This record gives sequence, C-alpha cells and structure tokens, in this order.
Amino acid sequence: MGRMSDQPARWSQANVYPDMWADPDDDPRNSDGVSPDGELATLQDFLTNYRMTLRMKCEGLDAEQLARRSVPPSTMSLLGLLRHLAEVERDWRNWISDGEPLPKLYGERDADFNGAVGEQAVVDAAYSDLAREQAATDAALAEHPDLGERLGKDGFAVRELLVHRIEEYARHCGQADLLRECIDGRVGQ
Repeated sequence: MGRMSDQPARWSQANVYPDMWADPDDDPRNSDGVSPDGELATLQDFLTNYRMTLRMKCEGLDAEQLARRSVPPSTMSLLGLLRHLAEVERDWRNWISDGEPLPKLYGERDADFNGAVGEQAVVDAAYSDLAREQAATDAALAEHPDLGERLGKDGFAVRELLVHRIEEYARHCGQADLLRECIDGRVGQ
C-alpha cells in the first residue's frame, strides 16, 4: 500500500512539454520574430517577461491560496510577493530622486508580507498597487534613456537600476515557482 500524503500532485497545463508551465505556442512570453534591438529594449523585454511570469504564477488561485505561507516561520506567500514588489517598485523611484523619499505603501518593515491576508480586497489592492507602482517607475525611468546616466543622491546608473529590477523579479519568480507547487502542484518553467 502506498503512503498517503497531503502534498499536491505535480501537474502542468502543458500538453506538448508536460514538464513546462505552458506549451511554447500558448506561452504569452514567447513572441514571434526577432529579439529586441539594443541594450535598453533587451533589458525592458526581460523585465516585462519576468513581470508576466509572476502574474502567471498567481493565476487561477483564490485569495486564501495566494496568501498561503510557505514554511513557518517564513511569512512568504504569493500575495506577499505581489505586495513586496509593489513596495520595491516605489522604493526604486527613491533611488533616482533627489527629493524626499516616498512613504512606504504598507507601513512598517515587513508589512508587505505580514499584511498579506486571504481576503479578496487585499488581493485586488495588491494587483492595483503593483500595476500603479510599476507604471510610475517605468515612467520615471523613461525620462532617462541613457543607461549610463547617474541619478539620485547616490548616483545610481540607469543600467544598474534596470538590471537590479530584473534580478529582483527573477529571484522572486523562482520563489513563486516553489510557492505555487506547494499550493496545488503546478510546476514552473
């Protein structure tokens, strides 16, 4: 007799490549044609794809599932990641500003994760906050197309900020893979 487990079975929506999140023909991150020309367009394309990946990892889950935490004592959840990245997008604008820093979205340290509770209003607000903060940071950086330009009090290069944004989303997408698999068995790619 096999062992009983409360762990979800591994699964994927992909049919052609069952170890992938989505079949390549159905994956919205795959575009027809050639890759972008130039460094700025390439960096923006990578950022766009990681942002889309994070949303894909959250699709189809209810508020309770999105708020489900990984392993105690960790406060990490998919909803917490959405809120955290909204907070981080806001903070990146502080890096390139000479003015007073923008206030935190969620209050004290770690409130982005601690306040990620399984309520639909919190989920809706997290998606709204993330979209708004992403758009605001994108708009602020669009005013500085020279990747070597140094901004803010500490003189961060635009290139450095763009690469850091990609790294931040990539790292959190990896965490999202594991969180999603623990929730319902869906594997990432």
